[in-house]
Amino acid sequence: MPLTKLREFLDSHNIKYLVTSHSVAYTAQGIAALVHVSGKRLAKTVMVRIDGSLAMAVVPASQHVDLDLLRTAASAGTVELAGEREFKDAFPDCETGAMPPFGNLYGMAVYVDEAIAEGEEITFNAGTHRELVRMTWADMARLVNPAVFNLTRRPVSAAA
Repeated sequence: MPLTKLREFLDSHNIKYLVTSHSVAYTAQGIAALVHVSGKRLAKTVMVRIDGSLAMAVVPASQHVDLDLLRTAASAGTVELAGEREFKDAFPDCETGAMPPFGNLYGMAVYVDEAIAEGEEITFNAGTHRELVRMTWADMARLVNPAVFNLTRRPVSAAA
Protein backbone atom coordinates (compact mmCIF):
# COMPACT_ATOMS: atom_id res chain seq x y z
CA MET A 1 0.00 0.00 0.00
CA PRO A 2 1.69 3.20 -1.19
CA LEU A 3 0.42 5.48 1.56
CA THR A 4 2.03 3.32 4.26
CA LYS A 5 5.58 4.76 4.06
CA LEU A 6 4.34 8.36 4.01
CA ARG A 7 1.76 7.73 6.75
CA GLU A 8 4.36 6.06 9.00
CA PHE A 9 6.74 8.97 8.48
CA LEU A 10 4.08 11.60 9.25
CA ASP A 11 2.77 9.65 12.25
CA SER A 12 6.29 9.19 13.65
CA HIS A 13 6.63 13.00 13.65
CA ASN A 14 3.16 13.54 15.19
CA ILE A 15 1.95 15.44 12.11
CA LYS A 16 -1.73 16.18 11.66
CA TYR A 17 -2.90 15.44 8.11
CA LEU A 18 -6.02 14.57 6.19
CA VAL A 19 -6.23 11.82 3.56
CA THR A 20 -8.84 12.28 0.84
CA SER A 21 -9.86 9.47 -1.51
CA HIS A 22 -11.13 10.23 -5.00
CA SER A 23 -11.85 8.49 -8.30
CA VAL A 24 -8.80 7.52 -10.30
CA ALA A 25 -7.23 10.51 -12.04
CA TYR A 26 -3.83 10.85 -13.67
CA THR A 27 -3.35 14.58 -14.17
CA ALA A 28 -3.03 17.21 -11.47
CA GLN A 29 -5.68 19.39 -13.08
CA GLY A 30 -8.00 16.37 -13.36
CA ILE A 31 -7.54 15.62 -9.67
CA ALA A 32 -8.15 19.26 -8.75
CA ALA A 33 -11.44 19.18 -10.66
CA LEU A 34 -12.51 15.88 -9.04
CA VAL A 35 -11.92 17.08 -5.49
CA HIS A 36 -13.10 20.65 -6.16
CA VAL A 37 -9.76 22.25 -5.29
CA SER A 38 -8.27 25.11 -7.29
CA GLY A 39 -5.30 24.08 -9.44
CA LYS A 40 -3.41 26.82 -7.62
CA ARG A 41 -3.92 25.05 -4.28
CA LEU A 42 -2.98 21.51 -5.35
CA ALA A 43 0.74 20.75 -5.54
CA LYS A 44 2.13 18.49 -8.24
CA THR A 45 5.49 16.79 -8.12
CA VAL A 46 7.44 17.01 -11.36
CA MET A 47 10.48 14.77 -11.67
CA VAL A 48 13.57 16.41 -13.12
CA ARG A 49 17.25 15.66 -13.61
CA ILE A 50 19.56 18.35 -12.27
CA ASP A 51 23.09 17.82 -13.52
CA GLY A 52 22.17 14.15 -13.98
CA SER A 53 20.63 13.54 -10.54
CA LEU A 54 16.92 12.99 -9.92
CA ALA A 55 15.14 15.76 -8.01
CA MET A 56 11.59 16.93 -7.37
CA ALA A 57 10.15 20.24 -8.52
CA VAL A 58 6.87 20.97 -6.74
CA VAL A 59 4.58 23.53 -8.36
CA PRO A 60 0.87 24.41 -8.35
CA ALA A 61 -1.13 21.97 -10.50
CA SER A 62 -2.16 24.85 -12.76
CA GLN A 63 1.46 25.75 -13.57
CA HIS A 64 4.43 24.27 -15.44
CA VAL A 65 8.00 24.12 -14.15
CA ASP A 66 10.20 26.65 -15.92
CA LEU A 67 13.41 24.69 -16.39
CA ASP A 68 15.49 27.86 -16.85
CA LEU A 69 14.27 29.24 -13.51
CA LEU A 70 15.00 25.88 -11.85
CA ARG A 71 18.48 25.74 -13.38
CA THR A 72 19.23 29.19 -11.95
CA ALA A 73 17.73 28.30 -8.55
CA ALA A 74 19.77 25.09 -8.35
CA SER A 75 22.95 26.74 -9.67
CA ALA A 76 23.05 23.86 -12.12
CA GLY A 77 24.57 23.32 -15.54
CA THR A 78 21.68 21.25 -16.89
CA VAL A 79 18.06 20.70 -15.88
CA GLU A 80 15.67 18.51 -17.84
CA LEU A 81 12.41 16.70 -17.29
CA ALA A 82 12.86 13.07 -16.28
CA GLY A 83 10.97 10.38 -18.14
CA GLU A 84 8.87 7.83 -16.26
CA ARG A 85 11.32 5.03 -17.08
CA GLU A 86 14.08 7.08 -15.43
CA PHE A 87 12.33 7.49 -12.09
CA LYS A 88 9.70 4.77 -11.62
CA ASP A 89 12.12 2.43 -9.83
CA ALA A 90 13.09 5.20 -7.38
CA PHE A 91 9.58 5.00 -5.88
CA PRO A 92 8.82 1.29 -5.37
CA ASP A 93 6.01 2.10 -2.93
CA CYS A 94 4.24 4.58 -5.25
CA GLU A 95 2.22 4.38 -8.42
CA THR A 96 4.22 5.93 -11.28
CA GLY A 97 3.57 9.65 -11.41
CA ALA A 98 1.80 9.86 -8.03
CA MET A 99 4.78 10.28 -5.70
CA PRO A 100 4.43 12.67 -2.76
CA PRO A 101 6.82 15.65 -2.58
CA PHE A 102 8.92 14.04 0.16
CA GLY A 103 12.27 13.66 -1.60
CA ASN A 104 13.90 13.15 1.79
CA LEU A 105 12.22 9.71 1.91
CA TYR A 106 13.80 8.81 -1.44
CA GLY A 107 17.22 10.46 -1.19
CA MET A 108 16.62 13.39 -3.52
CA ALA A 109 16.47 17.17 -3.42
CA VAL A 110 13.13 18.99 -3.39
CA TYR A 111 12.55 22.42 -4.96
CA VAL A 112 9.21 24.08 -4.19
CA ASP A 113 7.66 27.01 -6.01
CA GLU A 114 7.27 30.03 -3.74
CA ALA A 115 3.53 30.24 -4.52
CA ILE A 116 3.07 26.97 -2.63
CA ALA A 117 5.18 28.16 0.29
CA GLU A 118 2.97 31.25 0.61
CA GLY A 119 -0.06 29.09 1.48
CA GLU A 120 -0.98 27.78 4.92
CA GLU A 121 -1.61 24.26 3.62
CA ILE A 122 -0.32 21.95 0.94
CA THR A 123 -2.31 19.18 -0.77
CA PHE A 124 -0.53 16.54 -2.86
CA ASN A 125 -0.69 12.99 -4.24
CA ALA A 126 -0.12 10.40 -1.55
CA GLY A 127 1.58 7.80 -3.73
CA THR A 128 -1.53 6.66 -5.60
CA HIS A 129 -3.78 8.09 -8.29
CA ARG A 130 -6.69 7.81 -5.82
CA GLU A 131 -5.51 9.57 -2.63
CA LEU A 132 -4.41 13.03 -1.59
CA VAL A 133 -2.84 14.26 1.64
CA ARG A 134 -3.47 17.72 3.05
CA MET A 135 -1.27 19.13 5.79
CA THR A 136 0.16 22.44 6.90
CA TRP A 137 2.90 23.98 4.81
CA ALA A 138 4.88 24.66 8.01
CA ASP A 139 5.00 20.92 8.82
CA MET A 140 5.94 20.03 5.25
CA ALA A 141 8.74 22.62 5.21
CA ARG A 142 10.06 21.41 8.57
CA LEU A 143 10.09 17.74 7.55
CA VAL A 144 11.36 18.07 3.97
CA ASN A 145 13.45 21.26 4.19
CA PRO A 146 12.90 22.07 0.50
CA ALA A 147 14.62 24.84 -1.41
CA VAL A 148 11.96 27.48 -2.14
CA PHE A 149 12.26 29.57 -5.31
CA ASN A 150 10.12 30.98 -8.09
CA LEU A 151 9.91 27.98 -10.43
CA THR A 152 7.08 29.10 -12.73
CA ARG A 153 6.55 32.02 -15.07
CA ARG A 154 3.83 34.27 -13.80
CA PRO A 155 1.97 36.81 -15.92
CA VAL A 156 3.32 40.33 -15.62
CA SER A 157 0.65 42.54 -14.05
CA ALA A 158 -0.28 45.71 -15.85
CA ALA A 159 0.78 48.93 -14.14
CA ALA A 160 -2.14 50.59 -12.40
